[in-house]
Order: sequence, then C-alpha cells, then structure tokens
Amino acid sequence: MIVSWNGFTLHPRVPFTIARGTLTKSERVHVRITEESEQPEGWGEAAPNAFYGESAATVHEALLRLFSPRLRAMTIESLDDIAALEEEMRGVIPEAASARAAMSAAAHDLLGRKMGRPVFELFGLDPNLAPPTSFTIAIPESDADLARRIEEAHAYPILKVKLGTDRDEHLIRAIRRVAPRKVLRVDANAAWTVERAIAMGAFLAEQGVELIEQPLPKDDIDGYWRLRGQVPLPVFADESCIDSRDLPRLDGAVDGINIKLAKCGGLAEARKMAIEARNRGMKVMLGCMLESSLGITAAAHLAPLVDYADLDGAALVANDPFIGATIEGGVVRMPAGPGLGVLIRRT
Repeated sequence: MIVSWNGFTLHPRVPFTIARGTLTKSERVHVRITEESEQPEGWGEAAPNAFYGESAATVHEALLRLFSPRLRAMTIESLDDIAALEEEMRGVIPEAASARAAMSAAAHDLLGRKMGRPVFELFGLDPNLAPPTSFTIAIPESDADLARRIEEAHAYPILKVKLGTDRDEHLIRAIRRVAPRKVLRVDANAAWTVERAIAMGAFLAEQGVELIEQPLPKDDIDGYWRLRGQVPLPVFADESCIDSRDLPRLDGAVDGINIKLAKCGGLAEARKMAIEARNRGMKVMLGCMLESSLGITAAAHLAPLVDYADLDGAALVANDPFIGATIEGGVVRMPAGPGLGVLIRRT
C-alpha cells in the first residue's frame, strides 16, 4: 500500500465560535492511498482537533509512523481487510484518530472504486434512509450577527445552536422569535455544570428544544447520572464518547451519543459504535468537525445507520476544494460514482 498526503487550509464563512474559542481557519490533511499500481486511488481527510491533542503536524508525524513493512504489505479486498487495517493502525498510532480516520476513508474509497460500487452499498445501506441534517449556528458576536446567521440558514429546518456563555437564554429566545417553527438542538460543548445543565434543561424544554448535546465536562460521567430525571430532554454525549470503548460507561447515563470519524478513528469503528449503541438502547447522532466535502461525504455514507445527522461541516466553509455529498435544505444527497464519489473542485 502506497500512502501520500498534503495539507490544506479551510476557512469558515464566518468566524466559528463555540464555548472553547473561535476558529478562523482549520488545517486539514488530504490522504491518498494506492496499491501496486497507481490506479485506482482512494482518498480520505484528516480533521485534527486541538481538543483531542491533534494538529496537522501530529497527523503528518502519525502518517510517517504508519510506514511499517506490515502496513505497506496490506491489500484492500474486503471490508474485513479495512477493519483489520483500522486495528493495526490503532496499535501503531493509538493517539492519532483523525489520521486513522483519513486512512480508513481512503481505504473504503479504494475498495469501492475497485469494485465499482459506492461505499454505502458495500455497507448494505440505502442513502434515502439518511435522516435530515442540522445546520449549526455558532455563538454570534452580536444580535445583528445572529440575525444574519439565522437568515443564512433559512432553508434548513433543523438548527444546532452552540451555547456555553452567559447569553445562552438570550440566544435561544432570539432564535425562537424569528424561527418559531424550526427544530432546535443545542450543544454546550462541555461548558455547563450539573446545576446549570438542570436549569437550562427546564428552560430549553419550555422553548421546544429537541435535545441537549454535551452539557458537562467530558470526564464528568457521575454528573450525567445526576442529570437523569432532572433534565426533561434527551442528553447526548459528544466529547465524552470517543469510540466504542466508552459505550459501557455511558450506558444508562446518557440517552445518545455523537459519533465523529475524526474522534473514533474510522468508518469501521463508527459503524461498530452505531450498532453497539443501538443494541444498548441509545440513540445515535453522526457528527463532524469543520471539514471539506471529502470528510463529510465519508461520514455521510453511514448516515442511514443513525437517528440524527449533523453533517454541515462543508456547508460552513468558504473554500471547499472537493465536491461530494450535499445537504441542501438539510437533505443529505450522496454523489454518484464508486467509492466515496468525491471529486476535486476545478477552479
């Protein structure tokens, strides 16, 4: 297996602010793999996040460490081969989930192209069964900024509102005034205490919010148990749920989980998480980082497996270098073509 990669920079359409800070750019890595011949080629995107100790530099270092004789000798002929690749990579670079996710996506893309079939078909999934995706409203600088963002999202029936400041109630009331019929989901990005989460849960229920994502710090599992019966809305874990190894400790403490390829390390692991979470009676959301259409499309191939989708990462950027899945009006539409079906945008 031959691996190559290059970095690229994504710029959000507007500064992307959450409880932890503001992003004005995101460094990403485009990974390409082939086997003996140079064709076909599989592509994947690494979307490192500083919260998980990753950067474009750590992705580069991790990919260099993958050049072992065993990995170079691996071939991709089936989904089982890719699952084995993910496990092999976890042993070599356990801390570099986004690099592993890029390699996994590229391997799935390569397999699909070799077989002439889209990845969702390899999984036995029907893309028409994918749930509608939300569109994210990041924390605005002002009420005027908020109004502009809501107007830009007018075509999307589901909004995911970033919270975690002393303006939380104000923002929700302001959105409800201008968008009374939209489905609202909120994401506190681990910013609240248990007491604040209980108070906000009651308020958000009054405002008709659908669910709350990651209200507490990532390691406060005891806090999630304290929320049970105190918050009248479903509570989902994001930062608290990295991969399938976290599911046993979260079972019963939360109502659902948010799976992201860049956290869990690949499509095979994400698929395993979705199935295991469902078996435990948990709801499943499929999320993303701020990514190009390459990363978003890889995740979208799993969308029919989940209950909720949050796959707007590419819609939030101004300079997407790829063409892939779209989410016009919140409807996930997959590209034609084998593998991931992603193309390079020609400028």
